[in-house]
Amino acid sequence: IIPEVEYLMTTALRLLISPIYRRWCCFVAILVGAPLRPVLTLQHSVKPSWRWPVSNLLHCRTISSPPITWTMPPLTRSRIALGGSSAEDNTFILPTETIVDTTPPLPSTPQNGASLKRSKYFSISDGEPTTVAKKGRIATGKGSVSEAIKSTSQQKSPKPKTPTKSKKSPSATKPPKSPKTKSSSPRKREKIEPGSLPPPKDWEKIYSLVQELRADKTAPVDSVGAEALPERHLGEVVYRYQVLIALMLSSQTKDAVVGETMKALQKHGLTVENIQQTDNQTLNNLIQKVGFHNNKTKFIKESADILITTYNGDIPQTAEEMMKLPGVGPKMAYIVESIAFQKNSGIGVDTHMHRMFNDLKWMKSTTPEGTREQLEGWLPRERWGEINALWVGFGQEVQQQKEKMLKKALTCSSPLEALAPIKKLRFDVSKEAKRYGLEDDVRKAMGS
Repeated sequence: IIPEVEYLMTTALRLLISPIYRRWCCFVAILVGAPLRPVLTLQHSVKPSWRWPVSNLLHCRTISSPPITWTMPPLTRSRIALGGSSAEDNTFILPTETIVDTTPPLPSTPQNGASLKRSKYFSISDGEPTTVAKKGRIATGKGSVSEAIKSTSQQKSPKPKTPTKSKKSPSATKPPKSPKTKSSSPRKREKIEPGSLPPPKDWEKIYSLVQELRADKTAPVDSVGAEALPERHLGEVVYRYQVLIALMLSSQTKDAVVGETMKALQKHGLTVENIQQTDNQTLNNLIQKVGFHNNKTKFIKESADILITTYNGDIPQTAEEMMKLPGVGPKMAYIVESIAFQKNSGIGVDTHMHRMFNDLKWMKSTTPEGTREQLEGWLPRERWGEINALWVGFGQEVQQQKEKMLKKALTCSSPLEALAPIKKLRFDVSKEAKRYGLEDDVRKAMGS
């Protein structure tokens, strides 16, 4: 047999015997042949081997595995067998020549008997396989592969580990800190007392102009708000209950939709006793046009049970007690308290008032609750009851009735001063004046 063919057959047989230790590059090298010989001899080699380098690649195994031996039929040319041959038992063994040590030893590993991991790279030196570790390091040894394993294990003896300091443990040089006691309740921000904050500059002038612009009471809140919708002729108890229901329906809902829903409930019979006897599905159908009607149906039913069992069919007389009812927040409670009992223990601030007051730079807050606290800190208490309906209606006219608001601002006692806060509330005076043909009036008011 031609030596080259015999060598290829021997290599292929070795590949079939232990395929799990082979790499895809070996297949390519066997198929392509001799042209890849210089390429497969890696840069770490001392000199190219006269033997086929692919065979050495085929025998590069994880250092921790034992040497492989197998028996084959006698070959006519024993020099072709890379590992050498024996005429007596025809046993082929992996090469046992000395492996050249060309790099520093590998870093240490624990002495727990763990074997080295398989390397990603291989190198050939003087025709013998060497395993290339990370960044070009070569694990080497002398004698047989088992001796190389032993030598490598000795080189990789672990260093004694120094105890690491825990991040949580206190430093040795610093005295231990006294443990902090965790409070059972979350941290509460400091409450702002009424009258403790300085009022914003020129707020009274702007406030009086808004009162003048809202004197006609033609905003949606004036006709379909919580104060206008309830049926007072049915008695004070029913009136107060309907005020509470109107406020519970107003959350995330326009006033026009609230007014339509309140009329449907009043036609059905809007008393606490009748609502308690109404089933959930019927009540849900009556208020289905408002936002979050499913949740509001549950809140109204639960509140009716509480009012009958605890308050004898009436509503609580304080805002603090009202906030204990399902679905009732501070804004609703303070407005109900002001309308139903003419008491003002707080200011009802919704999202529209929160946005307007921050646009006017009267305060700097991120939530309506923060706006309420700051507003109570400087606004005189005698204005707490009127401010909600006054400014909610003003915001509705600025956003929904722009032509009417622009005409009222141009005809008021101080047009120039009235246009200033309107501009701050994101009202484009020039654009709206051009739309409604009021450009000349605006120029006259602006003095140009």
